[in-house]
Amino acid sequence: MASSMNTLAERNAIEAQGDYADRDLPVTLFAYLTRIRDRVPDRPAISFQLLSGPRTRACTLTWDEYHQRVTECANLLRGLGIGPTDTVAYLLPNCLEAAVVLVAGATAGIVNPINPLLEPEQIGAILRETNAKVLVTLRPFPKSDLAQKAAAAVAMAPDVHTVLQVDLGVYLGGLKRVAAGLMRPRVKTRHHAKVMDFEAEASSRKHTRLNFDDPQHDRIAAYFHTGGTTGMPKVAQHRYSGMIYNGWLGSELLFTEEDVLLCPLPLFHVFAAYPVLMSCIGSGAHMVMPTPAGYRGDGVLDNFWKLVERWQATFLIAVPTAIAALMQRPVDADVSSLRTAISGSAPLPIELYNRFKQATGVEIAEGYGLTECTCLVSCNPIDGKKKVGSVGIPFPYTEVRILRRADGKLQECAVDEIGEICVSNPGVFEGSTYTEVDRNRDLFAEGRFLRTGDLGRLDADGYLWITGRAKDLIIRGGHNLDPGIIEEALMSHPAVAVAGAIGQPDAFAGELPCAYVELVAGMTATPDELLTHCRQRITERAAVPKHIEILPELPKTAVGKVFKPQLRALATARVLDVALAPLGASVGAVDDDKTRGMLAHVRRKAGADEAAIRQKLGEFSVAWEWEQGGD
Repeated sequence: MASSMNTLAERNAIEAQGDYADRDLPVTLFAYLTRIRDRVPDRPAISFQLLSGPRTRACTLTWDEYHQRVTECANLLRGLGIGPTDTVAYLLPNCLEAAVVLVAGATAGIVNPINPLLEPEQIGAILRETNAKVLVTLRPFPKSDLAQKAAAAVAMAPDVHTVLQVDLGVYLGGLKRVAAGLMRPRVKTRHHAKVMDFEAEASSRKHTRLNFDDPQHDRIAAYFHTGGTTGMPKVAQHRYSGMIYNGWLGSELLFTEEDVLLCPLPLFHVFAAYPVLMSCIGSGAHMVMPTPAGYRGDGVLDNFWKLVERWQATFLIAVPTAIAALMQRPVDADVSSLRTAISGSAPLPIELYNRFKQATGVEIAEGYGLTECTCLVSCNPIDGKKKVGSVGIPFPYTEVRILRRADGKLQECAVDEIGEICVSNPGVFEGSTYTEVDRNRDLFAEGRFLRTGDLGRLDADGYLWITGRAKDLIIRGGHNLDPGIIEEALMSHPAVAVAGAIGQPDAFAGELPCAYVELVAGMTATPDELLTHCRQRITERAAVPKHIEILPELPKTAVGKVFKPQLRALATARVLDVALAPLGASVGAVDDDKTRGMLAHVRRKAGADEAAIRQKLGEFSVAWEWEQGGD
């Protein structure tokens, strides 16, 4: 860690040292890894434990060992025909192999991490979109359906010619490994690709040097998809320069080789792949991954504070939903090693920040990043002034502009004026953010500022505040309402663990605010109590939710964001069911359709008045169609 960024002035002083392009940084990712291997070869690089116990078996690679594993894997992939413009995908939970393939795939060709929670149809669509030739995934393993998903997806992806299988059983010892082998499920392949054992194939390759040239020029080296829980995900393109920029920021501003980053976030997501892993490659810090499923792993949350103590973690990497879950558990271990927690992926409620600080004595530094920017944009200073609720100061060499459309043109907003957040930095691939050319149209302001789709403002001190997603705005009768205001009010209730506010369809206003809530384990509250609580805290009367519903658990993405499309589907079905019930009709399902948005599938009873149903549905701005088998 060479510099500090505790104020905007310090951030500007870093830029004043010279252009980013003139800094002494390797051009390729393999050269970047080789530099840290040469500097701290025997320091721990990455650790992984299959089970969540604070004393269960763990496996650690030093920087020298990690470099060897990456080298042999890259040589294997090149031997399988992966060149600089070819794609190797991995469909893996967290494990050492995922970290190896991420860097090796970007060295031999273009690496494409895929969310294991997607359905085979979405996985297959991503494999086709990226023209993947090799897929690295799991060998059949107890309590995992990933091998079956992979087999089904490969059957839909004709360009995949090789499947390399990783065996998680190697992380078990003694009788547990034997038992896992006996319980291994059978998977019917039924696809055209050749299936090979990853470890056997990789370990047979040279591990001391690459068998091929590593040309020292920038290029596309990764494809990361965004979203994709329903429909076809967008695929963003990342270059070496963007990956290394993230690593440079971490090593320059945050971490040294003495730091330990506890990271239960998935390596198919940019948060773990870049601000965490790339920063470790830049600084020599130690990355720890507890269980394949991270925060979702059995016992991880219950054992979490003991894991902090076990690894003497200095940095905790989290998202708000994970922090909310941790705050429902006692801090039952020595966590004095923690310097700070870094939160991203979704806005952090102020109340959650306060709860965490009170429980641990540690402050959370909230940051902001996007898959489309190769991640990092801004962060609250680790040791400087934190403005709780903001996402901090833009990083060095990152330019943030707040723009609004007026008279058909994008214009600069004044201090504290809300507009669209637009970003230019070394992680932004100007003009070519997505693999699909059509998705890049109208995506850039002035040809270089990525239009993020997030709404926000810059205050007089240069701190960035996110006020919502342009697409998440609740538009009530033409009046824009920020869902964050509602969520903040609900989160201030002691019984509320997580809240998600959306707009529900309304025949008169277009949308009305509603909210879904997940309660703290063991605590109780009623919707009426929560509504009264909101009324006392939401000054804008139009933003008071018209409906509050308590769910056992809110739907979330793989990285812990509240998954609002599913909440919108629930709200759409509920509202339309009430409207259609007197007419003998109901909603069978609501999908988030790629082109039509929320799409309601309507069923009707025999003899129901079709014209009346159509008229009633026409009062709502919701796309619909008759349920299959109907009209």
